[in-house]
Amino acid sequence: MAATVVRVTEPSALAAFWNDCRELMPHLPEALPEAWAFGATPAHADSLLALVLDGAKTGTASSLWDYEPSGEPLPQEGELSIILDGAGIPRALIETTKIRIVPFDQVDADHARAEGEGDRTLAYWRAVHERYWREHSENPRGFEPDMPVVCERFRLLAPEPGTAR
Repeated sequence: MAATVVRVTEPSALAAFWNDCRELMPHLPEALPEAWAFGATPAHADSLLALVLDGAKTGTASSLWDYEPSGEPLPQEGELSIILDGAGIPRALIETTKIRIVPFDQVDADHARAEGEGDRTLAYWRAVHERYWREHSENPRGFEPDMPVVCERFRLLAPEPGTAR
């Protein structure tokens, strides 16, 4: 679940993080990737980031409908993202490895497990994500059982400044 409620607190910290990543992985492009946080609140951002840093979270999901009001482009395979913590500090670099758009009621157990949350079951995933989109959707349609969901897989490239994988 990606959101934009958390903003970068120090643009210089973002640039420094990116420079550290590029020093360790010279093949990275010069252009600074988008920086964002998971979840809808700073606490949610921190808890989901912890799952990424622990290696439990290698997937995320977003409502296709939520891209309409924001005008943001859909994530793309090969795209890099800097992940922020709840305070807006850059903490991880990820690379999107796979994108699938499926109806909510067709998201599978494999994707639910990749999201790393709760007991990692499909039942847990469905309950948490339905509640999330009912409460935080940017689109007036909110949640529907057949709503299109952008299922994204990613890999962690750099878990902290100076510690690229």
